[in-house]
Amino acid sequence: QVQLVESGGGLVQAGDSLRLSCAASGRTVGSSAMGWFRQAPGKEREFVAGINLSGSNTDYANAVRGRFTISKNNTENTMYLQMNNLKSEDTAVYYCAAGRYAFILRQQNAYAYWGQGTQVTVSS
Repeated sequence: QVQLVESGGGLVQAGDSLRLSCAASGRTVGSSAMGWFRQAPGKEREFVAGINLSGSNTDYANAVRGRFTISKNNTENTMYLQMNNLKSEDTAVYYCAAGRYAFILRQQNAYAYWGQGTQVTVSS
């Protein structure tokens, strides 16, 4: 049984940093592309960042490029999202997902497994 468990969310002030973790079990983070998505209140879930199977390629939504960094550690079987210079508009529930393919796709149907989400709240 595949499980993805996010952690690291919380309440921070604008300009602060957070690091989200996604611990995988039942499969390895190195077996496919992985991604982070988020859903703000009243909005649809959106792509935030993705990393390919080998970890050699990453992709970011325009809204977070230059502030967020996605990475994964195959030994720890964990994926991370380092979020710097947080803004109030980053407030959302953040989800990690394991892809169906080796390469990064932004579409949600390209991801087979999802975590339960972790809340990030940024106060201005």
